[in-house]
Order: sequence, then C-alpha cells, then structure tokens
Amino acid sequence: MSTVLITGTSRGIGLELATQYAADGWCVLATCRNPKTAKVLQKVQRQYPDTVYLHALDVGDHEQIERLGTFLREESVDILINNAGWGEKCATLADVTYESWEKSMRINAYATLKMAQVFLEQLARSRKKTIVTISSQMGSIAQNYSGTRYAYRASKATVNMIVKTLSVDLSPKGIVVTSLHPGWVKTDLGGSRALISVQESVSGLRQVIGRLTQAESGRFFAYDGTEIPW
Repeated sequence: MSTVLITGTSRGIGLELATQYAADGWCVLATCRNPKTAKVLQKVQRQYPDTVYLHALDVGDHEQIERLGTFLREESVDILINNAGWGEKCATLADVTYESWEKSMRINAYATLKMAQVFLEQLARSRKKTIVTISSQMGSIAQNYSGTRYAYRASKATVNMIVKTLSVDLSPKGIVVTSLHPGWVKTDLGGSRALISVQESVSGLRQVIGRLTQAESGRFFAYDGTEIPW
C-alpha cells in the first residue's frame, strides 16, 4: 500500500485530496491544525478507519513538524503534498501589512522546506519518492500581469524557488520535487467566482502527480498538465 502525507486537510483542496486518495486505497496521513473540529475529515476517517490517520499539525510551527516527524519516523512516505496555505485579504499596495507578509511566508514557503528536512528519510525509503507543493500561478513572475496580492505572490514565488532548489539537492536520492497550480478553485480562498470545482482540480492534480518522473522534477505544472513558467 502506498502512503501519502497531506497537510491542510480540514477543508477545500486538502480534504478532497485525502478523500480521493483514501477512496483509491492509499494509506492517508492527513494533517490539519485541529482534527477534533474537522467534522468532514473525521467522516472520511470513519469511512476508511484502517487506512486514514489524522494528525494535528500547524505547519507554521516548526516544533510541531519535528514532533510529527519523530512520531512517523518508521513510516515510508511515497508522496508528500504540501497543501496547507494562507492568503491575506488585503490585496492592494495601500493595504499591505507586514504582519500578513510574514505569515504568508511562514505558512506558504518556509513550511515546505521544513517538511522536506523532517521527512527526508521517510521519503527516501519509499517507492514513489515524490514531494509536491500546491503553489499558485500567482507565484509566476513571468505571468504576473495583474499586480496586487504582494505577500501572497511573494510567498508563492519563494516556495517555487524552494521547490526548484530541492529538486537539485534531492536528485541524487531519486526524489522528485514539483510545484503545482490547482487552478482557480471554488474554495474559501478562491471564492464563489472561481472557475472550477474542488473535485475537478484534485482529479487533475492527481493525474499530474501520478505521472511525475525525474524529467518533471524542478518544474511547475497546472492541474491540467500545462507547464507554467517560473
């Protein structure tokens, strides 16, 4: 049985990732800040009690990541999906606050690097050896045509650089590392005007993840398989 470790599974894309992987027979290590209040995630766990395991994790807290790594030290993690994210509501130059900037960086960028550090051995001993980070097209410097969302854009551009650098450093271990854009999804962050459903996004993401090889490591793809320039 293959194992996937997913952050931010209490709702939205993370919840759907956990649900779809569980339905396909994977062992799912599902993390979120407070599993006790994640009612829908609890329902998924009850449906798959032998293969879905819930773990409390705030990815902004490095000590919590380290404790979870110690707890799961004997696991083999085929796929690590860094999904947990945060976006500020203040979008314009006049609205920028540096408290939100720091939070964006800590959750959207630093957590990816810390997760790779802590779970490196669990990934290296697995069969699939894959790290994917749910980034955003808004982190593409080449495709920034609309401006605004300074902190969010900067944090996603930062995590893209982390992904690219990890892909180089972890290549000798055979670990594939990529960034993925989920599309404009109807979630709390994406809003009701978004273009695609969570189910459509996650189905596409899983297809992309399922065919990743070393040739795709260090690259940036959308949920439909289209490559995005850095």
